[in-house]
Order: sequence, then structure tokens, then C-alpha cells
Amino acid sequence: MKQMTPHLLRTALLAGALALSGCAHVGPRTIPVDRFDYSKAIADSWKEQTLLNIVKLRYMDLPVFVDVSSIVSGYSLQTTGNIGGTVSSEAAIQGNFLSAGAGAVYTDRPTITYVPMTGEKFLRSLFTPIDPKNVFFLLQSGYPADFVLGLTVESLNGVRNRSAAAGVVREADPDFLTAIRLIREVQAAGAVGMRVHENKATGATGVIFFRGDDMPADIAVKTTEIRRLLRLRADQQQFTLIYSPARGADGELAVNSRSMLQILGTMASYIEVPAEHEKARSATPGIARAPGDSAPEVVRIRSGKEQPTTAYVSVKYRGYWFWIDDDDYRTKRAMTAIMVFFTLTDTGGNERLPLVTIPAQ
Repeated sequence: MKQMTPHLLRTALLAGALALSGCAHVGPRTIPVDRFDYSKAIADSWKEQTLLNIVKLRYMDLPVFVDVSSIVSGYSLQTTGNIGGTVSSEAAIQGNFLSAGAGAVYTDRPTITYVPMTGEKFLRSLFTPIDPKNVFFLLQSGYPADFVLGLTVESLNGVRNRSAAAGVVREADPDFLTAIRLIREVQAAGAVGMRVHENKATGATGVIFFRGDDMPADIAVKTTEIRRLLRLRADQQQFTLIYSPARGADGELAVNSRSMLQILGTMASYIEVPAEHEKARSATPGIARAPGDSAPEVVRIRSGKEQPTTAYVSVKYRGYWFWIDDDDYRTKRAMTAIMVFFTLTDTGGNERLPLVTIPAQ
């Protein structure tokens, strides 16, 4: 056996120390994984919480919202290493000896803070109707007018939408359904728009206008019909948006917008409640479609005993699964819009955040 010289042993010890100290940082490598995993988990739980509260409203149960206010992900990596050896004389029996050892302890300790969304400010935002100009901002950003208005308003200039209040369902006025369909067609042609007027006394005021220049004849006919259906002046091109359940004055479009609670209640009215729950009257009555009604349903929330395998979102409640099919584009769009509407209201969920103390590692 070749004898290990003191110089060779020192070189081995130095190489081992450099190998242990040269480990890459843990933090940077966790960012791609953590960012996407946490964002997906939050998005999925948000959808499930929203659907669960919609289902609970159908059963006259109390909706509860809990927000994720902060996520602090802490990591620690402790490494140990040792290298030892013996250099013997030429006459020694045992010869030279070299040993090495290494160890590591990895800790992942996330701190997630949940805040129940309660208090006067949150309840006020839940019951307060959405600002009409925010509703029409969604139209301006490309959301279909018939979808947005059908979901967010009780009436336009006194012409009433379908309503589900206090467990009683009232169908929409035919003029309302025709008007929002025509607004959608005019919107697709780029002939309707909105702007905001700033006034120090009254604040921001939304104004909706119909384009009069270079408008095709068929679109002009549709804008005229919209004015007639909504009882607006036929010779006026722009209208100030106001909140009111009654008809507005000349030059005004009265929008009786819904609150978030009303929007959720409207969604709940479309749930396919299990037959045994309907028989036991544990849920409010649903909607019976008129014979021969071939119009597509606004939303569809299904139910069953077995958990679906291809659902967009599903929750379990009272022994049954409630879900939205992944191929149900209209209902998925409605769920996404509801989450957008939540961001348009000041929920006040972060009024009094708890103090989070993170110990040094």
C-alpha cells in the first residue's frame, strides 16, 4: 500500500471542506416551485370556498369567507461534515487511514395566516350594490354585455331582470332580455362605449354613449330599439349612469345593480338540488324552465352522491357533491366573474391583521 504523506492528507482535508462549503443556496431554487404551487392552491381553494357559499345560500345556511392574508415560507438547511485520518510511520502495522462523513438537515416551515372576513365594513360591502360604472367597465374591457348585465343588475331603467329574492323566483321582463341581447350585438360592433367624468363635488360619474358616426344602418336600428326597450330618449346619444331601481330622468340610465350577496343568491337558484333535499324542503325551491324553452342556461351547478372526476370545481355538502362541469363554459365564466366582482368591492378583510412573529432560524 502506498504511504499517504502529510501533504496529501492536508490536500484531501481541504478538498472536503471546500465541497461542503460550496453547496448552492436553498432559497433561489424554491421560488419557481413555491410561487406556482401556492398560487394554484389559493386559486383552487378560492373557487371551492365560493362554490360552497353559493350552495349554502340555497340551503339558507350562513356563508363564511376566510381570506389568506399572508404566506411566509421559511427554509433552513444545516450541513455537517468531517474528514479524519491517520498517517503512520513506515514501520507501523496498521498503515495509513482516511475517513469522511457528511450530514444534512432540511426544514420547510411555512407560516400561513388566515383572516375571517367579518365586521361591519365587510358586511356593508357584501350588501352594498356594485357601483354601476364598475359594471359597465367590465363591458368596456370586453366582457359580453348580456352575460354581465344578466348577472349583475336587477333592472335597467325600471325594466326588470330575473330575480330570486327571499326564495321567490320572478322571471325577467321580455324587454330586458331583448335589450341586453341587442346591447351585446351593438357592443360586438364597437358602437357602444363608456367614459368617466370627474367632478370634485359629485366624484366620478360614468357615462355610456352610442356612437353616431360611421355606424352601419343595422346597428343604428338596434341602438334605436335599445332606447325604446329601456324607455330612453330616442334623440340622445349619451346617458349618465345612476343607481336607482326606478326609471331615470332624461339623459340618465338608471341601473339597479346587485350586491355581491344578491349575485351569489342568483347563482344559487340554478343549483340542481338532490331530490331528497327538495322533498324534505331543506333547500329553497329552484327554477322550473318553461316548456319548450331552448335557451341555454346561464349557469348550471350539478349534484350527486359520487365525486366527479372531471369537474372545474367541486365541494361536498350535506353528504352530496356539488360541482361545475369542466366543459361548461358559461358557468365557469360566471364563477370567474364573481371573483372579479369581489375585487371590485372593498371587502375590508385586512382591517386588523394578526401579528405574525417569525423566529430566527
